[in-house]
Amino acid sequence: MAFHCLLLAGVIFCAFLATSIADFPKFDHSVKDDGSLSILVIGDWGRKGCYNQSHVAIQMGRIGEKLNIDFVISTGDNFYDNGLKGINDPAFEESFTNIYTARSLQKQWYSVLGNHDYRGDAVAQLSPVLRDIDQRWLCRRSFLLDAETAEFFFVDTTPFVDSYFTEPEHKYDWRDVLPRNTYISSILKDLETSLRESTATWKIVVGHHAIRSFGHHGDTQELLKKMLPILKIHNVDFYMNGHDHCLEHISSLDSPIQYLTSGAGSKAWRGDIKGDKNDAVKFYYDGQGFMSIEIAQTNAEIVFYDVFGESLHRLKVSKDLYSSI
Repeated sequence: MAFHCLLLAGVIFCAFLATSIADFPKFDHSVKDDGSLSILVIGDWGRKGCYNQSHVAIQMGRIGEKLNIDFVISTGDNFYDNGLKGINDPAFEESFTNIYTARSLQKQWYSVLGNHDYRGDAVAQLSPVLRDIDQRWLCRRSFLLDAETAEFFFVDTTPFVDSYFTEPEHKYDWRDVLPRNTYISSILKDLETSLRESTATWKIVVGHHAIRSFGHHGDTQELLKKMLPILKIHNVDFYMNGHDHCLEHISSLDSPIQYLTSGAGSKAWRGDIKGDKNDAVKFYYDGQGFMSIEIAQTNAEIVFYDVFGESLHRLKVSKDLYSSI
């Protein structure tokens, strides 16, 4: 297929188990000749084109071409309502391959699992069989993506949420997760080690669940307690998530962290707002859309787009690399 050639030409991609203390699988991705990186971020999308998923995909293709993107990040809930049934589930192609067809989107997709993915065959999404079907697809529970100037730390956040282990109305695929406390402890240890060892200018953590959110689900208390202290200690720049079906930018009031929600890939929750707006909430949009990130050595720019591809909110962050010397 044509996109396979583009993939091989545009991406230097290899996987190996990290040789440091951290056990996160590690992947490398090349950057542009000038060292810059352009990315699209989308979450909560897999509905076989419905709920404006196809319209969002069209605009992603347009913006992706304009920015000459290097890869796409999915923040989870990749297939609704209950994940995939198995590696041969036609929903994979119906919700992914057949929807994101623009030339600019024929790049690597790095994905994490969401809670809806765990309601199906979660292991199927991790299978190399899906990469045989569509080489763009790469999904792991937790992993590290090294893109030179920036490092992305993908974290499997669903097992952190207590309610998923007690709610009677849904069944979750907890294979390879139990015993839960051991699994979570391992993730936190590996995340802390990977962040501590990182020499990247930009540190970006990606998970499905929000740490801070003004939307329907609100803050994830388990992440506030267990993960956020690690992110603060190691000077993480951005935490990116889905879960709430909206677009959102919240600034930390006691650290440099910017909380960025991109969970509006298909079905959105109009008017479903939790809590009172405060000074930390810089932007909230309750319709469909996606996000872009452009990263250079000392500057990063985040833009949120709606279903028509119109820019809704822009965040620029600069770093003085000499300030820490």
